[in-house]
Amino acid sequence: MANAGIQLLGYALAFIGFIALIASTAMPEWKASSYAGDNIVTAQAIYEGLWMSCVSQSTGQVQCKVFDSLLQLPSSVQATRALMIAGILLSAVAMLIASLGMKCTTCFADDKQKKSRIAVIGGSIFILAGLCALVATSWYANRIAQDFYNPFTPTNSRYEFGKAVFIGWGAAALCILGGAFLCCSCSGRGAGQTPNYPKSRTAASGGRDYV
Repeated sequence: MANAGIQLLGYALAFIGFIALIASTAMPEWKASSYAGDNIVTAQAIYEGLWMSCVSQSTGQVQCKVFDSLLQLPSSVQATRALMIAGILLSAVAMLIASLGMKCTTCFADDKQKKSRIAVIGGSIFILAGLCALVATSWYANRIAQDFYNPFTPTNSRYEFGKAVFIGWGAAALCILGGAFLCCSCSGRGAGQTPNYPKSRTAASGGRDYV
């Protein structure tokens, strides 16, 4: 029962991380205009994401524009897109595989050892998906920090971390933690299955006496 509870907890955490991955990938606030320094115009705020850039006016009006060309985007944006999409796809596959290996499902119920191995595979894929998202968000955040502290970057062109970066970090942590719980809950010998020993030959021979 304890392993089943850990499995459910790990699956729930990984599922929340999967939803957060989708949300962070679609959000337009990966980086936001910085107000640090002098002579900063605060009448509007500029946000940029992986798919579009938005301008928010002080009146509350927001205008967004989708990026026109994929090839003209910086390599950091293209790589972040690829890694986040890979993390989402891997999480979707991990959910299907892990659901087959969980104790609360009836699939492969006659072979507990095989069922445990399937759950471990699902948990491992969840960890891989979390690592993809962690690398993507950390790489993107590193580029923002480099441009911010670059003395040659104009003051009005400096950006800070947006909400999507923090949500991506949280999603990566949830996927990794949930996958680790799925792997740990199935560790051991066949998830507590007792080994089957062959019958002894002496017992099968009965009470025969040979002279």
